[in-house]
Amino acid sequence: MEKSKGTQPRAQWASSLGFILATAGSAVGLGNIWKFPGKAYEGGGAAFIIVYILIVAFLGMSIMLAEFAVGRRGQKNPAAAFEKIGHGRGGWIGKLSLITAFIILSYYSQVGGWVLKYIEGYLMESGTIYADPTGYFLGMLGSSGMPWQSAVIYPVIFLAMVVFTIIRGVEEGIERMSKILMPGLFLLLIVLTVRAVTLPGAAEGLSYLLRPDWSKLSFQMVLVALGQAFYSLSLGMAIITTYGSYVSRRENLVKHTAIICSLDTVVAIMAAFMVIPAVFAMGVQPGMGGSFAFISLAEVFRQMPMGNLFGAAFYLLLFLAALTSAISLLEGPVAYFVETFGCDRKKVTCCFGIALFALGIFYTLSQAYLPLKGIWFDGANGLIFPPFGDFMEFLTDRLMVPVGALALCLFVGWRWGASEASREIEHNGRFPLRAIWIAMVKFIAPLSIVVILIGGLVFGLALS
Repeated sequence: MEKSKGTQPRAQWASSLGFILATAGSAVGLGNIWKFPGKAYEGGGAAFIIVYILIVAFLGMSIMLAEFAVGRRGQKNPAAAFEKIGHGRGGWIGKLSLITAFIILSYYSQVGGWVLKYIEGYLMESGTIYADPTGYFLGMLGSSGMPWQSAVIYPVIFLAMVVFTIIRGVEEGIERMSKILMPGLFLLLIVLTVRAVTLPGAAEGLSYLLRPDWSKLSFQMVLVALGQAFYSLSLGMAIITTYGSYVSRRENLVKHTAIICSLDTVVAIMAAFMVIPAVFAMGVQPGMGGSFAFISLAEVFRQMPMGNLFGAAFYLLLFLAALTSAISLLEGPVAYFVETFGCDRKKVTCCFGIALFALGIFYTLSQAYLPLKGIWFDGANGLIFPPFGDFMEFLTDRLMVPVGALALCLFVGWRWGASEASREIEHNGRFPLRAIWIAMVKFIAPLSIVVILIGGLVFGLALS
């Protein structure tokens, strides 16, 4: 277990496999499984997937490598790592990413609770869900009374599992849990994908996915692919910097980054092949909204033989994805307080769990139970007052995450120096694309992030 003030050597991953699975787990989240399929459908199937893969291969990998380099060179929590490399400057970048991770986890843990509720629902009352999927979902969120289960009980259970894992530390907690959860996630995903593509009528969905429809790939959909890749890889959320700080200098960062990005992309594409053939087979319209997983898919499971069991398995898959991401989101803030203020890991993690619940509960309550509003401005609609839960997502997805990632690229590319950073990346492995990476970090990635900012703030596009 890590000790404060440098009294003991800092924790490290016990194995390359543990590091890869933990980081892949941070990247593989809810967005891969319920949001990516709808975006692939709207974006022309294979056309969207091809563009997405290219974005991940060049932009996503470049930014992830930059974050890993900062973490491994700094060997500290994100704020301290930036300060160390920047000779006293840049700590605000790490602190911004830590605050971003905290806010995201506060509402992510609530959605994790919703997923747990749906596992129970499909096992115990699937007929109630099938009878009125929209009513069941809204009722869970509080349209007919205080949503104790979805706002309190299940989110507390979800957060307790996250807190327990973080308390046990890097090797005994995060790494060990990732070695259990990630194989389970892949196994479930394979089983559900095989079932989906073998349904009668699934061939039409497969054909749609495999045949590029370039007419549907507009500039907006390219921005959506850009945003999906960006957020899917957990960039700008303190995760990659924190996990990179636990990486030994013997590890090949280029190779590991390629593996992690590939695993994340494979999961997203498999999710598309799991969902779209199934909805085509059952005559259900795919959608890009988050409620698609909770409402529209009910009709798929209703028509499917043993649909309640496959429904429960699908939400178990979502739960595993949510849990691995949530664990990674909490580690950065905890590491910051342990190392900076000498806090006890167990106590600070429990305090974070309480604070996360206290903020996150308003995410669920604002959906249907209480008229809680935030305030937002975008160029498309002017001054608006969205539900507080939407405001939390706007704040992180459209502002904090891209600003933090933009600052990261400018810091690595210009303050630290891309050439110096590339030497850290090359420390134990060849880097044949070094020149391309430098151009990406210094010029192309910042420009792309500015486009994301404009799309989210000025045009109000939901990019993630």
